[in-house]
Amino acid sequence: MSSVARVTTITARSETSFEDAIRVGIERASSTLRNVEGAWVKEQKVAVSGSGVTAWHVTLEVTFVLDD
Repeated sequence: MSSVARVTTITARSETSFEDAIRVGIERASSTLRNVEGAWVKEQKVAVSGSGVTAWHVTLEVTFVLDD
């Protein structure tokens, strides 16, 4: 069986961790896109205030299979 996939770029933010930002991004993408198959973490960055990290940001390349 053949399939065709598409990749879309999303960004997500968490005030907890990179892992949480990834989870939030995948959950949100899955609520809008059908057939999400995986994601590549393209970029990670943090927001800093004073000497502490205040937020974790990720850019994800989300892959989903197109319907026939």
